[in-house]
Amino acid sequence: MQPIQSPEFASPLVAYGYARLSREEATANLSASIENQMQYLRDYCTSSQIVLLDIFVDDGYSGSNFDRPGFKKLIAALETGKANMVITKDLSRLGRDMRESSYYAEEYFPEHGILYLGLGDNFSSANNNPFAPLQFAVNEVMLRQTSQKIKMVLNNKKANGQYCCAAPYGYKKNHETSRLIPDELSAPIVQRIFEMAANGNSTREICRVLNGEGIIPPLKFKALYRAGFSAKGMQRLSDEWFNTTVVRILRNEVYLGHTMLNKTIKPSLKSKKKLPQERSKWTVTRNTHPPLVSEALFEKAQRNLGYLRKHMEDNPRIRKSIFNGLIHCGKCGGTMCSCGTTYRGEREKYWYLSCGYSHSSKGCGKSRIRYRDLCELIRRDLNAVIDASEEDFDRLVQEAINATSTDAEDDSAESLAHAEARLKEIDATIRKLYTDSVAGRISDRTLASLIPDLEDEAEGLRALISTIQQQHAPIRSLEERYNKFYETAKHFRHIETLTREIVEAFIDHIEVYPKQLAEGYQIAMPTVPATQKVVIRYKFIGERPQLCSQAPADMLTSS
Repeated sequence: MQPIQSPEFASPLVAYGYARLSREEATANLSASIENQMQYLRDYCTSSQIVLLDIFVDDGYSGSNFDRPGFKKLIAALETGKANMVITKDLSRLGRDMRESSYYAEEYFPEHGILYLGLGDNFSSANNNPFAPLQFAVNEVMLRQTSQKIKMVLNNKKANGQYCCAAPYGYKKNHETSRLIPDELSAPIVQRIFEMAANGNSTREICRVLNGEGIIPPLKFKALYRAGFSAKGMQRLSDEWFNTTVVRILRNEVYLGHTMLNKTIKPSLKSKKKLPQERSKWTVTRNTHPPLVSEALFEKAQRNLGYLRKHMEDNPRIRKSIFNGLIHCGKCGGTMCSCGTTYRGEREKYWYLSCGYSHSSKGCGKSRIRYRDLCELIRRDLNAVIDASEEDFDRLVQEAINATSTDAEDDSAESLAHAEARLKEIDATIRKLYTDSVAGRISDRTLASLIPDLEDEAEGLRALISTIQQQHAPIRSLEERYNKFYETAKHFRHIETLTREIVEAFIDHIEVYPKQLAEGYQIAMPTVPATQKVVIRYKFIGERPQLCSQAPADMLTSS
């Protein structure tokens, strides 16, 4: 096929090539290899006297979507304006998603002055292509057929005990049999984690030991010894062990020698999201690989894992904050946890909520607040609403509206009233004119001359009213949200003691910031003057700093 010469695509033609090959296609069709595609594009450009600037490649990427690094680089290069043509070996190399492939070939490229050629399908975006929809549809049908065949092969492998995804921490895959075998580097770590849990160590203690010894966590281990992570991706990986990582290992029955797959499923072929499946739908094949732990050790670790959690919940010496999950550090966003000590039998006085990163590599740890001071701050603030009369609450709502409204909005409210009144007058006038016409009091000519002007004015007023109402929508929404908050408050009386139930009913989340010491002071102490920003975001109404103006004993302020 010869390149098209037209005013839109005048010489010289300067092109970018694009080649793509999925992993499935690579094993089934050697003629479609990336090298063959690239050579095909070079030969075509040479014979057609087209300047080929570069060829962008996506090797191992499916055509089911366009979230591919090579294609993104192609689009970015086109935006520089250096080329006016894109060439692929055929339409399927561009992609197999019918909708998106059609969009790029028939809309995006032409609209940006780019000539697109799919050589094997004799497709040119400069021509009328009556069979193009059929070509795009055929490519998607092949995508679905390939997906179905792959699923059938994978299901057969799973039934035979082969591991069809990345090996879990502690194992590696035998590439000849696709079965798991113990990894000599990480398997001892997994066994040690189970032994520590079985001996009564908490997940927090296990993490502390592993982090203290510099043991590489699973994802970082995978990046270093298994998968090909980019340098940027490596920088985002943590060097620390976390509770959730240890719990995930302790609960994984793969370490008993069983293959457990299909724990998640994609809603559809084109979806990238994976949803968890019920356990009854998992593919479980027992005794497919060497176990790392015995049944007895696994069960003991499970019992202690549950026991330790229940023991902490029932232990009266464990501080149980009513703000769990709701309070965060305003500086780093980390969760704030209970901490403190007991001095001369007093526990409440020395109970603090502190940033959870105070001892981690993130090194925040500057946000800290006394537990009872925060309780008192929120209790007083809520009582200001619960004890308020309807008149007081209406005043609070009006203050909130005034804080968000402007003089322009006040003027628009007056304009809205005038527009609505004038529209009613016009409607009444039009009805009267038609009545007079039927009664013979005015002629048809007079009616015809008056009605259009009135209808034009009415149409303009309706547009004005719609615009003003849209501008006032946030104010109406604010009133509705405050009313919902007040309806919730009516179910409570004056609060003497703050409870978890009350906190969950009213509060969305809390942010605590580091204390600001008075000038001349370096260390925070009970006797040192200080202020501290505490942001309380309530359900329905959000932040409401005007109700937190008074400070408790240690000079807390809220904003």
